[in-house]
This record gives sequence, structure tokens and C-alpha cells, in this order.
Amino acid sequence: MTRVIVTPPVLAPAALAELKDWLGITISADDAGLTSLLGTALEVCADYIGMVPLAATYEETLCVPTGRSAMPGPADWQSCHFPGDWRGRIGNDGWHRLGLRPVSALISVEALSGTGTRSALSDTQYSVRIDGDGPCAIRIPAAIGLDRAVVRFTAGLADQWSGLPESLRHGIMRLAAHHYRQRESAGADALPPASVTALWRPWRRMRMA
Repeated sequence: MTRVIVTPPVLAPAALAELKDWLGITISADDAGLTSLLGTALEVCADYIGMVPLAATYEETLCVPTGRSAMPGPADWQSCHFPGDWRGRIGNDGWHRLGLRPVSALISVEALSGTGTRSALSDTQYSVRIDGDGPCAIRIPAAIGLDRAVVRFTAGLADQWSGLPESLRHGIMRLAAHHYRQRESAGADALPPASVTALWRPWRRMRMA
């Protein structure tokens, strides 16, 4: 499985303004660097909480199962009993869980040939479900005869910076400020500081890999 960003999240000018105000910066010389630090902080936040904070468009390339019986993925073992409850679960019978959440919209599904040529699938050729808290799963029947498919979708908790929950937004801003202050040190901390994770922890979703 591979994933690429088609349309990255949009950081509104308000995000940069908040960061500069926090740091007490009044000039624009460091604006590009500060914006980059905000982008990095967004990525760290997404990895920590297990969800995409700001909406972006992604493409995920997946292998289409051949129809052979398959075990569910590790994330589903706790909710599946052996073996009866496996049927129809994610990871079995062609279901594939997209790697990001919360998914707000499935834009398109395309067949991908060995030469890289794409052809759109109609919505009658696949099934999709988006659960209430954002996980999305797609099923492409083996009878269609595909090896790979490209799924384009939108994922994110909020469409814009001002729509983010305050604790997430404040944590992202504080982490970017922390990295700015540490920019001339021997090396940046590998993990976000406790003051940041305390703000993010209520939003964290545990994942089994």
C-alpha cells in the first residue's frame, strides 16, 4: 500500500499569526520557516492522535485480494472470534481499511493496470462504508479482475484552522514554537513535550499495527 497527498492541508494566515504572537515575533523574515514548523507540528499531531487534523486530499494504492480466504488485520482480532466472525470483516472478503481517518468523502476509485494506466470504476463496482468516527473501508470484488486500485479521498477533523478543536490547535502551535526555540540546539526532541501531549491526549486513538 502506498499513499500520497494530492492536496495538502491549508494553513490559514491566522495560524501563522497565532504562532508569531506566541513567540513575540513582529517581523516577517521568518514567516516561511515558521509556516514549515507548523506543517511539521500538524504531522506530529496526526501521528500522535491517530487522526488527520486538517482536511487534505489523499490517494491510496491498494492491492485487490484474489478472493482467497484471508485473516482479518491485527486491529480487528479483538472483535473477531475464531473463525465464524471473520466473514465480512475488514481484511477478509476483499475489504480494505484506508490508512487515515477521519474520512469525510470518497472521491473516486480507479483501476490501476500494470503499465500505470488508470480507469475509473463506477460506484456499482465497489462497496464503501464510513463509520461514525471516521474509519473508511472499501471492498472491490475479486470477480472484477483487478490487481490494484487507487482510492482518492478526503480526510481531516476540520476543513480549516479555525475549525480545529482548541486543544489540538493550541498544542500544534505550542509544538511549532518549541521547535523554533530549539532550532539552534544540538537536536530537536524526538517526542513532543508533555505540555503538548497533555492537550492532545483526549483525542488520541490507539491503533494496533
